[in-house]
Amino acid sequence: MGELPLDINIQEPRWDQSTFLGRARHFFTVTDPRNLLLSAAQLEASRNIVQNYRAGVVTPGLTEDQLWRAKYVYDSAFHPDTGEKVVLIGRMSAQVPMNMTITGCMLTFYRRTPTVVFWQWVNQSFNAVVNYSNRSGDAPISVRQLGTAYVSATTGAVATALGLKSLTKHLPALVGRFVPFAAVAAANCINIPLMRQRELQVGIPVTDEAGQRLGHSVTAAKQGIFQVVVSRIGMAIPAMAVPPVIMDALEKKDFLKRRPWLGAPLQVGLVGFCLVFATPLCCALFPQRSSIRVSRLEPELSAQIREQNPSISEVYYNKGL
Repeated sequence: MGELPLDINIQEPRWDQSTFLGRARHFFTVTDPRNLLLSAAQLEASRNIVQNYRAGVVTPGLTEDQLWRAKYVYDSAFHPDTGEKVVLIGRMSAQVPMNMTITGCMLTFYRRTPTVVFWQWVNQSFNAVVNYSNRSGDAPISVRQLGTAYVSATTGAVATALGLKSLTKHLPALVGRFVPFAAVAAANCINIPLMRQRELQVGIPVTDEAGQRLGHSVTAAKQGIFQVVVSRIGMAIPAMAVPPVIMDALEKKDFLKRRPWLGAPLQVGLVGFCLVFATPLCCALFPQRSSIRVSRLEPELSAQIREQNPSISEVYYNKGL
């Protein structure tokens, strides 16, 4: 066997990102929870393989499949813009196990105010870590901005949950089961823009097709954040809408009435099953490397790009996750 050629483009995902199926295959790999079990040495080895290959150095005996595996291991643990290792629970591969536990508990313990407050707080704490870890661009964000975003999102989620809980007291029990979903959707609309407020202030990097940086755009940041909010709410719909209906029916059966302790693990399992599919499929709704027409950018940036690169009609950016 000859040495692996250097013309494999590992800057891009392995599958065609212009199609939903290609993006779905990509995100099923990125969100694979098994990536959490990899040791620090395995992550470092994958990073070395990827960085060496990008520098024109091929690891002896490396196959194309091994190269792509190393690329996905590297992508699962390191931020694409900063190159920093992402904290374990902030990685996309932690989405399914973390969310199935938290969401399952939110759906199970929704009747009492203290448990509603506690699990909404836990959920927003987790979301704050995920949103910061998967932000777009490499602009720093201050501790004060992080604190403001965290407190605002947590307050918004708890207020929504408690407000809707009081409104649904006299409605059928099934309606009350959907209160956690409404709170999560409202909190996503608060948490994600606030956690990424730095991008809304200074913009995110936009590049040409070859990856050459052309400037920073607030307009691209707004579009990217909107897409992420839609994806996150979409992820929550199957996991927070299907299990309540199933559990409402099961809890009326003698089997669960005699074994009430089975309610929580069963709910967590149902949520996990939904999230295994909903997480990668909703991440795939929009391309990770999204595009925007130059004419839609800020007038100054648009004029600058047209002056320096008249042939460019579209620019690209990392929307975040």
